[in-house]
Amino acid sequence: MYFSLQTPPSRQWQSSIDLNSNMVHKLRHSVTFLPLKDLRYVNAALQGHTWFMSSLYDTHQDGEVQYQQFLSESSHGRVLCLKGHDTHDGSRNYYALAWPEALPYNTTFMKGLTFVSYNHYDYGNLFHGLTSMIPFVTWHKMNNCSIMPSRWVLYHWGELRFNMGLWLGSLMEATFGGPPNIERFKDGPVCFEEAVVMRHNEGGMSRQRRMEVFDLMRCKARMYWARSFKNETIVTDIFHKECAKVQGCQFMVAHSNNLTFCEQVKLMSLTDILISPHGAQLTNMFLMEKNSSVMEFFPKGWQKLAGVGQYVYRSIASWAGMKHEGSWRGPIWRSLSIFRG
Repeated sequence: MYFSLQTPPSRQWQSSIDLNSNMVHKLRHSVTFLPLKDLRYVNAALQGHTWFMSSLYDTHQDGEVQYQQFLSESSHGRVLCLKGHDTHDGSRNYYALAWPEALPYNTTFMKGLTFVSYNHYDYGNLFHGLTSMIPFVTWHKMNNCSIMPSRWVLYHWGELRFNMGLWLGSLMEATFGGPPNIERFKDGPVCFEEAVVMRHNEGGMSRQRRMEVFDLMRCKARMYWARSFKNETIVTDIFHKECAKVQGCQFMVAHSNNLTFCEQVKLMSLTDILISPHGAQLTNMFLMEKNSSVMEFFPKGWQKLAGVGQYVYRSIASWAGMKHEGSWRGPIWRSLSIFRG
């Protein structure tokens, strides 16, 4: 049967529309939010899941990370929804599953990938923070590092947290290519286009899998915060021009990791002015003649990250009779070096 554009639909067709609308309306009202912190199981260990989102089980293969993913086959095509922003009582924050076509009323729908983390301890401690992030890096690697999180939701005992420690946040920035966007909920439910939930830290992962994840984080961190100049050519051109202004000055670019110990000793014995990013290679300065000069460069943020560690080479210069001519902290994280370790 066909209808022209001018012909009103039949009563049967209109009834079908009304029935579908009524069904969606009922589904939206039937979404049930449960406490993130299930007080019935707080003091009891549960096989396969925890009291955090206690009605749901993890996806887990032997030796792999334990996780929940929404939407997925295991969630029957439903997305994850969260409600509440309590920072003191996890039983007052809630979760639910809903079909994308029938989200709860007054819902904020967030597109992109959301990482939801449960940490039994806190995100400021280096060890506990790191072990809570390892499963996300593992999942990221399982997906060929192709999907980046749009936001993070952090829970401690079901209570919302809004910050990672500086060290942990910096490591996640290096791993995922940008600073973590930590969600701060407003009133009303929030549903996510895609979400991955981790509740067991690195539990269940094989040693081999953990080593692979640490290899990835190590590589990412070294690439992201290499203590080197962003554009080596520009920097070397500047110092080469300055050297040309001084009669008898010879300018050399060296990478200490390409030199043997004896070659490094010889190089330092011929150096009057050492220009280098902050790093272990600066320890070689004591091999220069007394009253030689050192110019030290720092990446952005190192003043906060290093604390008193930023002064170690100033101290070595003083002890060895060198002139530490000053420090320079650049406006960028990544900077190759004139003399690099």
